[in-house]
Amino acid sequence: MSEFRIHHDVNELLSLLHVRGGDGAEGYIDLLQKHRTPYVTTTVSAHSAKDFLRKYEELKSKNVRNLDPLVYLLSKLCEDKEPAEVTRKMLRDRHNKKNPTQPNPVFPNWVYDRPALLGDFMTGSTPTGEPAVAIGTLPLGAQEQALVEDLLFVLIGVDGRDITAQPVLGRQNRSFIVDSTLDMSIKELVNRILPVASYYSTITRFIEEKSSFEYGQVNHALTAAMRTLMKEYLILVTQLEHLQRQGLLSLQKLWFYIQPTMRTMEILASIASSVDKGECMGGSTLSLLHDRTFNYTGDSQAQELCLYLTKAASVPYFEILEKWIYRGIIKDPYSEFMVEEHELQKEKIQEDYNDKYWDQRYTIVQHRIPSFLQKMADKILSTGKYLNVVRECGRDVTCPDAKEVLYTLKERAYVEQIEKAYNYASKVLLDFLMEEKELVSRLRSIKHYFLMDKGDFFVHFMDLTEEELKKPVDDIVPPRLEALLELALRMSTANTDPFKDDLKIDLMPHDVITQLLRVLAIETKQEKAIINADPTDAALSGLEAFSFDYIVKWPLSLIINRKALTRYQMLFRHMFYCKHVERLLCNIWISNKDFKQYSLHSAKWFAAAFALRQRMLNFVQNIQYYMMFEVMEPTWHVMENNLKTASNIDDVLCHHTSFLDNCLKDCMLTNPELLRIFSKLMSVCVMFTNCMQRFTQSMRMERLSMEHGTMDGPPTQSEQVDEAEKKRLTTKLLAEHVDALQSDAGFEATISKFDSNFSMLLLDLLDKLSIYSTNDCEHSMISIIYRLDFNGFYTERLERMAIERSQKAAA
Repeated sequence: MSEFRIHHDVNELLSLLHVRGGDGAEGYIDLLQKHRTPYVTTTVSAHSAKDFLRKYEELKSKNVRNLDPLVYLLSKLCEDKEPAEVTRKMLRDRHNKKNPTQPNPVFPNWVYDRPALLGDFMTGSTPTGEPAVAIGTLPLGAQEQALVEDLLFVLIGVDGRDITAQPVLGRQNRSFIVDSTLDMSIKELVNRILPVASYYSTITRFIEEKSSFEYGQVNHALTAAMRTLMKEYLILVTQLEHLQRQGLLSLQKLWFYIQPTMRTMEILASIASSVDKGECMGGSTLSLLHDRTFNYTGDSQAQELCLYLTKAASVPYFEILEKWIYRGIIKDPYSEFMVEEHELQKEKIQEDYNDKYWDQRYTIVQHRIPSFLQKMADKILSTGKYLNVVRECGRDVTCPDAKEVLYTLKERAYVEQIEKAYNYASKVLLDFLMEEKELVSRLRSIKHYFLMDKGDFFVHFMDLTEEELKKPVDDIVPPRLEALLELALRMSTANTDPFKDDLKIDLMPHDVITQLLRVLAIETKQEKAIINADPTDAALSGLEAFSFDYIVKWPLSLIINRKALTRYQMLFRHMFYCKHVERLLCNIWISNKDFKQYSLHSAKWFAAAFALRQRMLNFVQNIQYYMMFEVMEPTWHVMENNLKTASNIDDVLCHHTSFLDNCLKDCMLTNPELLRIFSKLMSVCVMFTNCMQRFTQSMRMERLSMEHGTMDGPPTQSEQVDEAEKKRLTTKLLAEHVDALQSDAGFEATISKFDSNFSMLLLDLLDKLSIYSTNDCEHSMISIIYRLDFNGFYTERLERMAIERSQKAAA
């Protein structure tokens, strides 16, 4: 390809790419000529953009011979500018995505396209003219004077005649070319001074780049402080130039005057390079500066310089910190502060079981924490969170001990300020919730209903709703249940509860066992299988689906959130179903009283049914007693005492969650194995009551058909004798009928089957409880074993099972 053709292609390429500045077309022709190849190569430095790759492939398929040199040229054109531009764009896009309503301001393109504005070397500029004679041919005095003048130019970012700056590749330090004909002694002295010019170039580029909006306020403050120091440096160079014009500045004097500045410039350049290399912003920049300040402990001058820079850079960060710890407000336009705000709605706390509002509304971003605030990060987060909650309730709160926080090497100064702000914030929110919002009274109100604290209310309620709750859940009319609930509340001691109107009815889509198993499966391997499983409870009764719900408003919903309410509901549904089974068994007990008047020949199987009913009733009542008086009441008492001594809202949350977790665990609701056995036991009890109920109803029907009075007035003596005889005959006939009925229907076998199933499941439950209480140190569960096995009836069989298990384990 001819030189003219290369020139034409370069100009056209620069025009198409809209590249301005740099070395211009002339500056790249020599470079292109050097990298020409007589053949088409396949290994190229291709740009990653899709459009470019598509164009490249298209040209390559046409076998364009000058393609590879042009690609190389393009990579060189982009080399200097691309990293900074890409970083700026990435930071800008990240910010705009997070804050679409407040986009980052952008400098106009001419700020980046006019290198003469930057104060750094313009390596692509065309020299004004070649020196008339080589510097090495001049006498030593003339060489020295020429080099002093050159150095004064180079120290402020302008090429001299005999000293020229090399282009910077990536983030390298600036290097210089000194005329090779120069006298060796002068050249040696010049090379000692040149690092200052290199530092100047690094600092200038850093100041210009980090002054862009995208790099944040901390970097802006740091560059402003550096700019102040650079102004002092330029004043020094001006003074040196004044001496030079008076003919009083030799190379040795220049070296002498520049030495104190050299150390300062070296530290500034080192900090600039480190911030650049680490892509530091906000807290990470302050960490770097703080560590540097401590590292220079033995060098007082260097430490003072770093301290000045750190103090200046920390001002905007501490302004954000002050707003957060004194008012609970985050004003962080460039995402530099250690606390990050997320768009979460507090209303969802009342709806979503897994809502993470308190944990995720504000979070700590680890890499943004300055190292000198690392120990206080959690307290800083909590302080602002507490104040923010009170602010969202319409209260304007400001810490009375608010003072300006300033950076110092003595950490105690700002640690004390943060401690004061934290103590104030935690007290304000705690008092607000405990006194004004009556948190403890609210929790007591929830305890009345969800933990069955009000016994008479539940008797009234279950009597009123029994018929309604027996229906399938789809046939139940919720407004009717709400009306019955209202009636039960007004008729019982619950009427004195000021928060009773917040209690609501909730018909759940699953029975309590399914709900518990779904909750226990969260974040386990079985979660997907259980959630996607076919619904087995399509025909739920009202009793199985019934639960209470409670209306809780902000800010109490922080403590009594949907997760906590769901746990209360599970405890309630578990207890409510036990209470229902107890009522069924008690009804059977009442019905059985009628049969004592019949002298049944089948007394053996009937006695067995009575005994089984009594064992079931004993089991259900003891389980209820254990849950209410040995688990819930003591655990509630512990929580109430802990709430009195709580110092902040996190303690309150912790105590409340701990109370619910302990109740669920000790009531066997967190162990799927125990839960399944318990569920089966309840099912056996219900089936047994249904069987006995059917038998009782058939007996009643027979009795009604045999007994019908015909007396119109008060009975005479003879009529009374006839009536007694009639009753005796009726009883005899009924007894014979029952004997026939039980022999036909096989009631004895049925009762025996119920007895064996119940005994087997109860033994299994006691055995499992014995294992868990021993292995997992769940000592509270031992009391269930003692309650259910109070006379040692099951002890022998349990011991036998333990021996068999140990033999199997040994085998």
